[in-house]
Amino acid sequence: MKKNATGIMKLKNDGPFPFIITPQDEDERFMLEALKEAWKAYQREEVPVGAVLVHQKQIIARGHNQVEMLKDATAHAEMLCITAGESALDNWRLAETTLYCTVEPCAMCAGAMLLARVPRLVWGAPDIRHGANGSWVNLFSQPHPTHTMSIRTDVLRELSAGLLKEFFQKRRLENDRGFEREPPLQGS
Repeated sequence: MKKNATGIMKLKNDGPFPFIITPQDEDERFMLEALKEAWKAYQREEVPVGAVLVHQKQIIARGHNQVEMLKDATAHAEMLCITAGESALDNWRLAETTLYCTVEPCAMCAGAMLLARVPRLVWGAPDIRHGANGSWVNLFSQPHPTHTMSIRTDVLRELSAGLLKEFFQKRRLENDRGFEREPPLQGS
């Protein structure tokens, strides 16, 4: 991973996975896998968020943001991962699983986790604009009538946050140069 003079990572979309780390525990090991999913999103010019769902110490589902590709605001990494996990277990109740997300889940994804009965959540970087575990709102602070969830935060936070920062800095630079992805709507 190279950094420029400002300390921001310089990544190439077509380059190999940019992080070389030795996980210190099981949570870091699985978060590294979620970061690999986030890298897939980055390479496809999607907001780089990744998720993996683990059951009995095995990854049973993976997901990365596909909002732009699918033109679907609900195609978040966590939502896609939860759906794939339900298929893998042939059950909408995701008992005995842990969901690893590179970024603090939004309200939609937090609600899906509660509804799918995910018992444990591990996330990396906070999301001050949409985070539903305290950065913007905290949907997990109130006791839920049918489900409780344990949560661990800040796992590989710097890597997750750095990838997001690089992505949005790159987007701003492209927009400043006139390389917008989509032209403005006519008559707007």
